[in-house]
Amino acid sequence: MLVMTIESSCDETSAALIRDGRQILSNAVATQIPVHRRYGGVVPELASRNHIRDIHTVIDEALQEADLQLCDIDGFGVTSGPGLVGSLLVGIETAKALAYTLDRPCVGLNHLEGHLTAILLDFDESPPPEFPYLGLIVSGGHTDLYIVHGLGEYQLLGRTRDDASGEAFDKVAKMLGLPYPGGVAIDRLSTDGDPTAIDFPRPMWTRKNLDFSFSGLKTAVALHLEEAGLPEGQDLYDLCASFQEAVVDVLVMKAIAACKQNDLSRVVLSGGVACNRRLRQKARAACLEENFQYFVAPPRLCTDNAAMLGPIAEFYLATGDEIDKTGLSIRAQSNKPLGMSQRPPSSHHR
Repeated sequence: MLVMTIESSCDETSAALIRDGRQILSNAVATQIPVHRRYGGVVPELASRNHIRDIHTVIDEALQEADLQLCDIDGFGVTSGPGLVGSLLVGIETAKALAYTLDRPCVGLNHLEGHLTAILLDFDESPPPEFPYLGLIVSGGHTDLYIVHGLGEYQLLGRTRDDASGEAFDKVAKMLGLPYPGGVAIDRLSTDGDPTAIDFPRPMWTRKNLDFSFSGLKTAVALHLEEAGLPEGQDLYDLCASFQEAVVDVLVMKAIAACKQNDLSRVVLSGGVACNRRLRQKARAACLEENFQYFVAPPRLCTDNAAMLGPIAEFYLATGDEIDKTGLSIRAQSNKPLGMSQRPPSSHHR
């Protein structure tokens, strides 16, 4: 089956063509980072306007890269939540229009489910993880631990109670006067820093509770800046490395604890923060020490993109789980997790 997937949940406009749920034929992405950088974060109104500007361009690019035409497509999958309402609307209405015009099936997909299953795509010669596996989603809006029992079957183990890890990175970067996206800047500066220079707290440092909290760590950085002033040079590098180490330590500890508590031996990192080099390094080392298998997709498939929706789009289309194209609607709530054997938002099963 040849599926076109469309992603527009936040500030990336993307269209991809995926064959049989795994083979990436194309994956066109238009980023809005230059648009939002001057504001230090995503401005929802600007995001939706730029999606309107870019959506047809990325669709054309995806078709050209794959050397295919719209009439070759067997079905469509589009992110219907969670995300920004205006941004989601652009992708959904575009997918609905294409599906209606071509008389093809269309499914609404959960953004988080896309992150959790992106590892199943073909991107190198290594086989994908077998089910079940532990999925750690780390992004600007989410920090969640799931057991992935299979496509469409997810068990929530823990999630952030306040700030997501990526949000904490961006907010701390803003305190330090670093450019957006802050997580990238902190990762880069941390390379030359000492991660033990400042003893920042490790919030919710317990293996019994698999939830996360990063607002207190953010406050600890703010208090340090009030006392020591805005750092420069080596002091800045050390602060970035110390803050990053605190976040990474908590993420890795909770992931390993979740595996031990649930008799799992496979760990999958996903989401934009999974691009962080220190997180990848420490997660890999921790998995090696515990004799767990470690998986993470290339950075281009960790940040928001349409290709990551390929496995679940194929799954729901193949099982006949089509949405009435006139009824496909937005599910923008970010506080409702995926559940065990639960169809993602925008399903007629709801």
